[in-house]
Amino acid sequence: MTDILQMLRRGAWILVLTTLLGLAGGQAYTETSDPVYRATTKLYLAVQTGETNAAGLSQRSAAELSKVQSYVPIVTSELVLEQVIRDEGLGMTAGALGTHVAAVADRGSNVVNIAVTSTDAAQAAHLTTAIAEQFSKTVTELEQPLEDGSSPVKITALVNAAVPTTPIEPRPAYNLALGGIIGLVLGLAIVLARGMLDTRIRSASEIEHLDLPLLGGLGYNAEHEKTPLVVTGDARSPLAEAFRDLRTNIAYSSSGNETPVIMMTSAMPSEGKTTSVTNLAISTAESDARVLLIDADLRRPRIADVLGIEGAAGLSDILVGRAEPDDVIQRWGTGKLDVLPAGRIPPNPSELLGSESMRQLLAVFADAYDIVLIDAPPTLPVTDAAVLSGMVTGVVFAAAAKQTRRPSLTSAVERLTSIDAKVLGVVVTKIRSRNRRDFSYGGYGYGYGYGSYEPRTAALSLSVPETGGRRARTS
Repeated sequence: MTDILQMLRRGAWILVLTTLLGLAGGQAYTETSDPVYRATTKLYLAVQTGETNAAGLSQRSAAELSKVQSYVPIVTSELVLEQVIRDEGLGMTAGALGTHVAAVADRGSNVVNIAVTSTDAAQAAHLTTAIAEQFSKTVTELEQPLEDGSSPVKITALVNAAVPTTPIEPRPAYNLALGGIIGLVLGLAIVLARGMLDTRIRSASEIEHLDLPLLGGLGYNAEHEKTPLVVTGDARSPLAEAFRDLRTNIAYSSSGNETPVIMMTSAMPSEGKTTSVTNLAISTAESDARVLLIDADLRRPRIADVLGIEGAAGLSDILVGRAEPDDVIQRWGTGKLDVLPAGRIPPNPSELLGSESMRQLLAVFADAYDIVLIDAPPTLPVTDAAVLSGMVTGVVFAAAAKQTRRPSLTSAVERLTSIDAKVLGVVVTKIRSRNRRDFSYGGYGYGYGYGSYEPRTAALSLSVPETGGRRARTS
């Protein structure tokens, strides 16, 4: 029911539009339709039996009721209508005229009602009278006369056909109501079909329906495309606070004795994972935690550009033995955030990321930092995220609102969980909504607190002299 209500809310403009179109259609039909008039007459049928005793009168009453029912079809029969057509000089067939003639007997009585419709009021009345007269003649001819030569059936007109003054069609109110109802029903069908066929995730609350943990919801602002570092550029904004709440939720989700090594990925490209993990790293460093941000997207690296650092050498160079970690890790900002760019784009990213060297490198980083955050490639297009997922303590998926499709996200999560990866949850990005419910953070609530990481006592095993923008580390 909640899903249906959300579909109706999103498709409210469709419902309004189709209803208005239906009303307009009903009004147009009313204005373009020719008026139709109906003339009626009532005939009373009496059966003469010649009986005067009680039994005869009872027989006469039963015969009258039986005759009335048997005579009704004669009104619209060819025997009657063809004669009327000839007498009136009508240029139509008996079948065509029959569509405008109706006859019905009152229940339990001897009265037959005849009605004729026409776009000409006078013609409707004239044809009604003509059909009634021809009906009377035909019945008289069909019945066997009594001994005295008279007809056993006497037909009397109770109500003569009068020229109608008010058309029965079109009916403005009825047509408007019918048009509005048809438009509304059509709109409902379109909205429900659209909602069922549109599998895009539209809000953070929809993640709950996929049986996936919801870690956070991040709003969207066009200005952030130019200045993606929201946590430092607009530190007091709701979006910056959302990143801090995301930091807290991930800390709760990955609580344990081992150093969190968190990989952020997405189902498909351009879903906001790089911006999210970069701001997450900055907000985590604000809590006095030692943070290492690794750009493991060796196909389309972006962290160096986002942070404005040198990205010519980095992770790929370490993995192939061209550089040592302390040569390429760079300190960013005034906090405890270190960044390892992707480096040169290799021809075999999956092999490098899945190598034993990568596993050992992450183990070293886990001893040296309080938390390690990894920006990984999308899960579905390439296998890089899958091979990395077995080396990390948790995986976070980024899903863009009104972009990521539910089957894609579900498939990506299943791909990693099938190889025993620990999926911590999903953060929904690019949310364009004023609904507070769309910014619920995994149940902790907006403004729960900034949270903090307890500084670890593990010794730093990497050491280089203090040069350039890098920090000196001692064991």
